[in-house]
Amino acid sequence: MQYSFKEVEKKWQKNWQEKKLFLAQGSADKPKYYLLEMFPYPSGKIHMGHVRNYTIGDVAARFRRLQGYNVLHPMGWDAFGQPAENAAIKNKTKPDLWTHKCIEWMKLELEKMGFSYDWNREVATCDSSYYHWNQWIFLKMFERGLAYRKASSVNWCPSCETTLANEEVIDGGCWRCHTAVEQKNLEQWFLKITDYKERLLEDLQQLKNWPDKVLAMQGNWIGKSQGVQIYFRLKDNNKVIPVFTTRVDTIFGATYIVLAPEHPLVKEIIQGKPQEKEVLKFIQKAAKEKKNIRAASDVKKEGVFSGSYAINPVNREEVPIWIADYVLMEYGTGAIMAVPTHDQRDFLFAKEHRLAMRIVIRSTSSQDVEDMAEAYEGDGEQVNSGEFDGLSNQEAKIKIAEWMEKEGIGKIETHWRLRDWLISRQRYWGTPIPIVYCSKCGVVPVPEQDLPVKLPADAPFTGEGGSPLGKVKEFVNASCPKCKSVARRETDTMATFFDSSWYFLRFCSPKFIGGPFEEKEAAYWMPVNQYIGGIEHAILHLLYSRFFTKFFQDLGMVKFSEPFERLLTQGMVLKDGEVMSKSRGNIVDPDSIIKDYGADTLRLFMLFAAPPETELEWDSRGIEGAFKFLNRVWRIQENLKEKSDPQLVRALHKAIKKVTEDFTDFKFNTAIASLMELTNAIYQSGADKEVFSQLVIMLSPIAPHFCEELWEILGNKESILTASWPKFDPSLLVEEKVTMVIQVNGKVRSKIEVDQNIAQEELRELVLKDAKLTPWLENKPLKNFIVVPKKLINIVI
Repeated sequence: MQYSFKEVEKKWQKNWQEKKLFLAQGSADKPKYYLLEMFPYPSGKIHMGHVRNYTIGDVAARFRRLQGYNVLHPMGWDAFGQPAENAAIKNKTKPDLWTHKCIEWMKLELEKMGFSYDWNREVATCDSSYYHWNQWIFLKMFERGLAYRKASSVNWCPSCETTLANEEVIDGGCWRCHTAVEQKNLEQWFLKITDYKERLLEDLQQLKNWPDKVLAMQGNWIGKSQGVQIYFRLKDNNKVIPVFTTRVDTIFGATYIVLAPEHPLVKEIIQGKPQEKEVLKFIQKAAKEKKNIRAASDVKKEGVFSGSYAINPVNREEVPIWIADYVLMEYGTGAIMAVPTHDQRDFLFAKEHRLAMRIVIRSTSSQDVEDMAEAYEGDGEQVNSGEFDGLSNQEAKIKIAEWMEKEGIGKIETHWRLRDWLISRQRYWGTPIPIVYCSKCGVVPVPEQDLPVKLPADAPFTGEGGSPLGKVKEFVNASCPKCKSVARRETDTMATFFDSSWYFLRFCSPKFIGGPFEEKEAAYWMPVNQYIGGIEHAILHLLYSRFFTKFFQDLGMVKFSEPFERLLTQGMVLKDGEVMSKSRGNIVDPDSIIKDYGADTLRLFMLFAAPPETELEWDSRGIEGAFKFLNRVWRIQENLKEKSDPQLVRALHKAIKKVTEDFTDFKFNTAIASLMELTNAIYQSGADKEVFSQLVIMLSPIAPHFCEELWEILGNKESILTASWPKFDPSLLVEEKVTMVIQVNGKVRSKIEVDQNIAQEELRELVLKDAKLTPWLENKPLKNFIVVPKKLINIVI
C-alpha cells in the first residue's frame, strides 16, 4: 500500500475538526499544561519562520496530551498596526477588511500544517470585543496614575503631515515621499512602567527556565546602576548642569562635558555666541538621525563646540561644553562628563576634535597620554586626583563619592535606564484611547459603561494629512462625561504592544464579557507553562507582558507575578546563509513543500535539521531525506511479525526513555535520531504490532496525519490522540553481560566481562588496562586489535 499524503492529510484535518479533539476543558481532572507560541501579525501568508515556531509548539502540545495533561494550545491574531494601514492604502481598501481577509488565509494555512489549536478560543486584537478591554485596562491605569500625558519628540513628515515609526525613516527621509523628517513635540500618552522597575528587575531571579541571554537583555534594558550625580556649573551664571556617572573615580580626568542636542540648556548657552548658527544647524541635523544609530558604538560621533564653559566641581577647572549626537536625552540626564583617557567613545571624540586629555588611573605599566592608542578602561592606581592619589580606583570610587556628597558638589544615587512607555500612535488602525478633552473639566476618562470606544468605519484613507480619526467629525465631537459640555475625543490610538501584553490571559476565557478575563479560569490555566517565540521579542513584548501581569496582581485579579514559566526562543530559518526574505529573493514557500511532500515531511525536517534554539539552514536534500524516512516507516506495517525479538524490545525501551527525555527538553532533533535508530533495528529483525504501535505513538507529535493513518491501519478505532505515551521498563535498560576471551598472538592470556553492546573504543581501553596482560604487552608495540563481537579479542604484537 502506497502512502498518499495528500488524501491522508485532508482526511485527518477534517476528522480533528469535526470531532473537536483540540478543545481545552477548564478545570478538568488532569494536570494542566498551557502551551503558547507568540501570536502572529496576520500578513496573509505564513513563512518558514512561522512553520518552525508553530511546529515546535505543536509537537510539545501533542506530546503533553499523550502524557495525560489537559492542554491549552490556543491561537489568535496580533491584528492592529501600521502594516495593515499601509496595505489598505496600497490596495485601496479598508484596514478591517484587509486584516480579516488575511486572517482567513493564514488560518487555512495553519490548518494545512496540522497544528492542534483550540480555534474555539481564537481572538483578534482588532475586534472590539478584545480592544474593549484594552481600554478598560488603560482606564484602570489612569485611575492609579500609571497612564499620563506629556510632550514628547516624534518623527514627523511635514509633507504627509503624519508621524513615522523609526523604521519608516530611511536615510533621514520619509519612506513614502522622501521628504526630510523632522522632530516634533506632541502631547502623547505614556504608561508609568518605571513604577515597577524594582519588581521587574528583582523578579528576573524567579525565571529559572528562561534563556540566560534574555534575562541579561532585560536586566540591561531596565539598567539599574549605582553612581554619583555630579553638579557641574555654568561659568557664566553658576547654573547647575547635573551629570550622572558610574565612574566617579575618573572625575579628575574630565576635560570637557557633552550635552545632547535636545538638552533644554543648549539654546540658552549658545545665545549670542559666535557658534550659535553652527550649533542650531547641528541640532537640526541630529534631529533627523535615528537615535539607535546615534548611540551605536561603531558609528563616527559628531559634535560642535557650544562656545560656553562649565566648572568641574572637584578641581575648579574650566571645561568646554560640547554638543554631540552620541548623547541622548532619554539616558541619564542628557549630559555626560567626558574622560577621554578612560572611555573609548570619549577618546575617539577628543582625538577627532583635539581636546585635552589627562590620565587619572594608571595601570602597572607607565602610561603617557601621547602614547595612548586607545582609552584605558581597566583598574589601576589613582593619579592626578588630588588627595586620592595612590588609592586603587575601586577604593577611590567610594571615597570620592562620599567626599563629593559631604562637600555638596555631588550626590550618591541609583539611576535606571528604563523609561516610561510611550503608547500614543497618530494612526487609525489601533485601539482608540478612551479620553475626551473638555474646556471646563480638562482631561476626562470615558466611563466604563460607555466602552468600547469604537473605531469609525468610514475614516478617510490616503496616508497623508495626519490621523484619519481626526477627520471624522462624528468620532472627534463628543460630550464631556462630567459636565455634558461639548468636548473633543482623543484621536491617538494605542501602540500594538499594548494589545499583546495580556492576550495570553484572554485565551483563558476569550468569550468572557465581565472583564478582560475570568479570574477563576486564569487561576486554573496561568501561568503559561511554555512560551515560544523569537529572540527579537526578548525585551519589549516580554517586559511589557511582565509589567501588565504585575499590574493585574496589584488589582487582585491574579495571584502570580510572572506570566511565563518557561521560555524558548527559536532560531531563524536561513537559506544560503541569510535570513529568508522577499528582498533577498531566497524565500521558500511552505505551500510548495506541502504540495510536493506533505505537511508531515516539512514538520519532520524543521525539527530534525537543527536544535530549536539555533539557526536552521534550509536544505532541499533534508526534505528529501525526511520524506524517505516517513515512507520507510510506512512500509513496516506491511510485514509485521507475531513476536518481536528480545533485543528489539530492549531497543524500544531504550528509545522510549531517550525520546521522552528529549521531548521534555525540546531536543527534537536527537529524539528523531533515536526514532530512526529504532526504525533501523526493526528493519534488521522485524517487529510485532505492539512494538510498531509504540514507534507510531512516539512519532505522532511530529508527523500527526501520517501516524493517525497508521494507527487506524493497525486496527484502532479512536484517534491516536486518545492513546497514552509509552513508558519504559527500567529492567530492560540494563545491558546483558558477556564474557570475552583475550588472546595475545593467538594464545589465551585473560578473560573480561563487559556489556554486550559496549563500544569498541571503550572495550580496547578496558582490555589494555588489564593487569594480567602486562607481562605480554609491556613496552611492545601493538600491530593489530581484532574483535570478534561477544566472543573474543586477539591482540597481535
